[in-house]
Amino acid sequence: MDKLNETVVLVNQKLLVCQDAHVVVRNRRGPFRNPLRSAFTLLMFQLGFIAVISHIINLGLQPLGQSIIVSQILVRTDNGGLVVGPSVLGRQKEFAITFFPLRGNMPLETMATFGIMFFFFSISVKMDCALMLRPGKKAMAIGGSVLFFTTALPAALAIVLKKCIAMDDSLHNSLISLAASQSLTGFPVIACLLDELKMLNSDIGRVALSSSMFCDLIGMFITATSFSFAGPKGGDPLRPMWCLLSTLALVCSIVFLCRPAIIGVVRLTPEGKHVKELHIFSIFLLVLVSGLLGEIIGQHYLFGPMILGLVIPDGPPLGSALSAKLESIGSGLLFPAYLAVSGLQTDVFKIQFRSLWIMGIIVIFGFFVKIAATMIPAMYFRMSARDALVLGLVMNAKGIIEITVYNILKESKIIMEQEFSLGILSVVIVTAIVTPLIKLLHDPASKYRASNRSTIQHSKRDQEFRILICIHNQDSIPTIINLLEISHSTEESNVAVIVLFLVELVGKTSPILIAHQQGPSSRSLLSTTSFSAHAVNALRQYQVENEGCAFVQSFTSMSPWDTMHDDICRMALDKRSAIVIVPFHKQWTIDGSIASVNRAIQQMNIKVLKWAPCSVGILVERGVLGRSISVLTSKSPYHVVVLFLGGPDDAESLAYGARMAYHENVDLTVVRFILFGSENGRERKRDSDLIDEYRHAHTGNDRFVYAEEFVKDGVGLGQCITRMRDCFDLMLVGRHHPDTSLLVGLDEWSECLELGVMGDMLASPDFGIKASVLVIQQQKTVRSLDRNMQSMMNDREPLIHDIP
Repeated sequence: MDKLNETVVLVNQKLLVCQDAHVVVRNRRGPFRNPLRSAFTLLMFQLGFIAVISHIINLGLQPLGQSIIVSQILVRTDNGGLVVGPSVLGRQKEFAITFFPLRGNMPLETMATFGIMFFFFSISVKMDCALMLRPGKKAMAIGGSVLFFTTALPAALAIVLKKCIAMDDSLHNSLISLAASQSLTGFPVIACLLDELKMLNSDIGRVALSSSMFCDLIGMFITATSFSFAGPKGGDPLRPMWCLLSTLALVCSIVFLCRPAIIGVVRLTPEGKHVKELHIFSIFLLVLVSGLLGEIIGQHYLFGPMILGLVIPDGPPLGSALSAKLESIGSGLLFPAYLAVSGLQTDVFKIQFRSLWIMGIIVIFGFFVKIAATMIPAMYFRMSARDALVLGLVMNAKGIIEITVYNILKESKIIMEQEFSLGILSVVIVTAIVTPLIKLLHDPASKYRASNRSTIQHSKRDQEFRILICIHNQDSIPTIINLLEISHSTEESNVAVIVLFLVELVGKTSPILIAHQQGPSSRSLLSTTSFSAHAVNALRQYQVENEGCAFVQSFTSMSPWDTMHDDICRMALDKRSAIVIVPFHKQWTIDGSIASVNRAIQQMNIKVLKWAPCSVGILVERGVLGRSISVLTSKSPYHVVVLFLGGPDDAESLAYGARMAYHENVDLTVVRFILFGSENGRERKRDSDLIDEYRHAHTGNDRFVYAEEFVKDGVGLGQCITRMRDCFDLMLVGRHHPDTSLLVGLDEWSECLELGVMGDMLASPDFGIKASVLVIQQQKTVRSLDRNMQSMMNDREPLIHDIP
C-alpha cells in the first residue's frame, strides 16, 4: 500500500486498482488532511478543473479565429492529451498520481457517460425530425454522395496502402476503419460550427444541415445494424436477427408509446405556461431507461436516448424547457468531462512517424474527396462554385461525433491507443484548417448586393409598391396597419405587403422559414408563433378593405436573433421589396417611460441596415402614447410630417411621404430645415429642385403642405421639433444627413446610432414626442451610385424618374 492507501497491479494485461474502502467516503477526521484522498472530493475537483480549463482554452483560441469546436476538441486532447493527459502534465508522475490517479478514473468516466448521454439527447431534441425524414432532393443528393464516396474511396485507398506499404500490426488491422470514418458528417458538429459562424440562416447553412441530418439518419441505421451483427464469434447464429428485432421493438415502443404520451404533455400545457417539473423529471427518467434498454439489446447506450430525443417536439414548450434544463449542467460541466476522459487516453508520443504520414495520406485524400462529393451535386443544383466549395468545407467539419466514434472503436478493440491518438489528431487539424478557410471564402453580403435601384424614390408611378414588414410584437399591429393603409394602394399602383413574423429560435437547432396560406381557414400562423389571432385578422381585414389593390403574404422566421437579418435580407431580395420596415428595439408604457429594451433586435437592425438590398425603415412605434386612430375605419385625418435636412435618406423619406399624401385621409407636412445665413450652393439647389418636383406633382392637393424653418444651430433645431411634438401621428426622417452645423455636437448625445442623429432625437423620451417615427435609409448601392454619378449630371437633369 502507498500513502494513498491504494495498490495497482497488472493481471492478464489489465490494470486493477486496490484501495482502502474507508477513504471512499468524505474524510471527517480534520480540516488539514488531504481532501483528494476521498473519491467524492477528487471527483468534484476534477470536474471543476476540467470546466475551468475548457473555458480558458476557448478564450485563448477565440482571438486566433478558431471555432469553439476546436476548443472543445483541444479540451478533450488538451485536458487529456496536452494539459493533464500523458502528452504534457500527465507525463509528470507526481501530477498524474495526485490529481488524476487511476482510482479516480471510474467515477469520472461514469459522470462523463451521463454527460455524453444527456448531451446527445439534448441535440436530438433540437433536431427537426421532419427535415431528417424529408430532406429534399438537393440534401439527399449531397448527403448520399458524401456518404458513399467518402466511405468507398478512402477505404479503397486504405486497402492499397495495406498491400504496398509496410506498417505495424495495429495500424494494419484498423486502417480501413479509420479510412471509413472520414465519411462521418455529424449534424451536431455542423450545427455548432454554422451557429458560431452566423451561417445558420444562409442557403449554405440550410443545405448543410439538411444534408448532415440525412447522413445521420443513414448512419444511425448502419450503426444499429453493425451493433446487431457485432458479437463473439461462434455464438448463436440467430443472435443478429434477435438483436435487430429487439432494436426495432425499442424504436417502435418509443415512437408509438412514448411519443403519444409526450404529445399529450404538450397539449396539457397551457399556451405561454411552463411544463410541469414532474413531466420534465419523467422524461429524464425515460432517457436513463432507454439507454439501459439499448445496452440490454446489444446497442450502444446512446442509441435509445437519441431516438427518444427525436420523437420529442422541438421548440416551446417542451423542447425548449428540456434544452434549458440540460444546457448548463450538461454542456457546461458533464460534456467537458467526457472530452477530458477521452483525452486522458490520448498520448501523441505513442504515434510512430510512419503511422503518422500514412494516416495523413488517408485524411488528406478523404478531405478532398468529401469536397468533390459535395461540390458536384451542389453545382448540379445550380449552386455557385464558390458556395459549393464553402459547403464542402463545412461538410468537412469534425468534432464530438468523430470523438464518440473513435471511443466506441477503441472500446471494441478495433483500434488501439496509437490509432485513437491519430484519429483525434486528425480531427483537430482538419477543423483548425477548415474554419479560417470558411471565414475567408464566405462573403455573407455578396448575395444581397443589388445592381438595380430598389427604392421608393426611383419607383415608377404605375409600379407595384412592394413593402416588407417585420413584426415582433402584436402591440405594434395597429400602427403597422395604419402605415400600410396610408401607403395608398390603387389599381394603378398596387401595394404588395410581405409580412415576416420574427420568432426567436428556442429549443431547436435548424432555423425555419414558414410560408402561411392565405384564407379564412388558415391557422398555420397561430400554431407556429406566439402571436394572437389579432395579427392575422387585422392583416386580412386590410386586404379585404383594399380588395384588388393590396395583397398580403405572411411568413414566419424562426431563427436565432444573431442570424435573423439573413432571412429578412433574403426575403427582401426574393420579393424585390422597395423598403423593409423593422421594429425598434425599445417599447414604451402608457406613461411614456421605456417598458423594455431588446438589444438583440438592435443588433439585428444594424445588420439589416448594412446588408439590405433595398431601403430600410426603423419603426419607432408609439401607438400606446398617441391617438388610437384606425385609418381603415375612421374618417378623421391622419397627420404625417417629413423632416427634411437634405441627402439621399431624406429624399427617400420625402418620396414615401409624397406617396402617402395621395391618400384622402392623410395630411402631409414637409418641413425643411435651412441653416440661417447659408449660401445657396449646389447641394441646396438640388434639394430645392427635388422638393419642387414633388410639389408640382401634388399641385391642387391641399393636403400637401410645405414649410421652411431657418435655424441657426442644433438648439434651434431642437426647439422647432419640440413645438411639433403634439401635432402629428407619424414622423418621417432620413437616417443620415450631409455635414451641417445644425447637427454638430448632437451626435455626442446619441444613444441609438442606428437611428442617426435626427432619428435618435425623435425617439428620445426627453422630447416627449407621442407620434410614431419612421427612420429611413435609402438603399446603400443607390446612394453610392448617386455619389459617383453626381459629377456627370447637370443641374437640369431630373432627380426623379417617375414621381410616385
